[in-house]
Amino acid sequence: MDYISTRGSAPALEFEEVTLAGLASDGGLYVPREWPVLDKDEIAGLRNKSYVETAVTVMRPFVIGALSDDQLRGLCIEAYGRFGHDAVVPLVQLDSQNWLLELFHGPTLAFKDVALQLLGLLFERFLANRDTVLTVIGATSGDTGSAAIDALAGRERVEVFMLHPAGRVSDVQRRQMTTVLAPNIHNIAVEGDFDDAQRIVKAMFADSESRARLSLGAVNSINWARLMAQVVYYFYAAVRLGAPERPVAFSVPTGNFGDVFAGYVAARMGLPIAKLIVATNINDILHRALSSGDYSCGVVAPTAAPSMDIQVSSNFERLLFDLSGRNGAALGSMMSEFEATTKLSIPTDMLTLARTLFASARIDAEDMAMAMRWAHDKCGQVIDPHTAIALSAAREHAPADVPVVTLATAHPAKFRDAVERATGVRPGLPARIAGLFDRQERFDTLPATLEAVKAYVFERS
Repeated sequence: MDYISTRGSAPALEFEEVTLAGLASDGGLYVPREWPVLDKDEIAGLRNKSYVETAVTVMRPFVIGALSDDQLRGLCIEAYGRFGHDAVVPLVQLDSQNWLLELFHGPTLAFKDVALQLLGLLFERFLANRDTVLTVIGATSGDTGSAAIDALAGRERVEVFMLHPAGRVSDVQRRQMTTVLAPNIHNIAVEGDFDDAQRIVKAMFADSESRARLSLGAVNSINWARLMAQVVYYFYAAVRLGAPERPVAFSVPTGNFGDVFAGYVAARMGLPIAKLIVATNINDILHRALSSGDYSCGVVAPTAAPSMDIQVSSNFERLLFDLSGRNGAALGSMMSEFEATTKLSIPTDMLTLARTLFASARIDAEDMAMAMRWAHDKCGQVIDPHTAIALSAAREHAPADVPVVTLATAHPAKFRDAVERATGVRPGLPARIAGLFDRQERFDTLPATLEAVKAYVFERS
């Protein structure tokens, strides 16, 4: 299996090189040259498999030539052995149609752990025989940072520089990053929003001096290996609800389009997905793009669901690449236009094709709170704001006569204030992060400029 850039001019790479490279040299994102397909018998055979064995089956086609089945299995056993539930990602029934897929049983209580625990082990394995230090530059709207830091803290040959928007993540999210004092972890609060942080990360990868001086790596969902690991839980959930004989719908809270794009990959691999519901908050660029073709940036508005406070959704480029017929040159021109103007009108034929699988919804604060109250009062479930946005969208837009799985992406304790305002219940911190507020914090605050961040990284690398 080799991987090509969405913009068409970067060299094709094998899985190991793609994992360490992150962003393509032409500014594009790597995708497999072809989508592998599992037949119905293979999908049906997943029903009685553990999460680890499901992961081996689903990820096997993507790692051919880099990892054997036994090597992949060993990495998965180690990665998911740190999760607090034996099912790794358990399904919880809400009513006759709605289900929650709990993705927050990892070390940092968010869905990012599912991918990043594995990615950290892949980095360590692939760097073991290389005389190089990988400089990981990441931007986080809250959960990616803590999950990446937990996965990479103390690992040899890796230096981590994690950017978060100052004052725009929850107190739990911030402390999960800034109280990790390992010498290879560097936390940076940028004076801006997540889009500013993400822009700086992309600029570092595009900067010739940075690429010449550093071996840059990515932990954001621009890294294909991270996205690959997220495909697994779509299969794991769907087969438990009747797939492949019965289609299943998913509702996904998303800002950067990575988690829902993993669902798209699962569909391309043969999983019968009736609909992927893209649930956004009032920062609704993805809803506008899918409902009207208007992919244009607005101003980021801070909300109680900060991981979705995004206006530039990096992984949307991967979908546009497929919708364009995998025409890298054409997609490159489209993205150059978007980067220059922050506006893009999606052609009608591409939009029509997207709507065969995707629906979308914009959920405001009132509807989010109502979903939290419904889950608590009617189903006995306390959910976080991001999950509530997806649940609200699921209850409003789900297709009839199919089970609908809402991805529960974070433990409610990570957003205690918002949960308490909506439900009157203040969720306690799980034992695994007890004492979080007694620990020392360490981070630096920088202007939201490439120059400032670049100088900071160079000084410490």
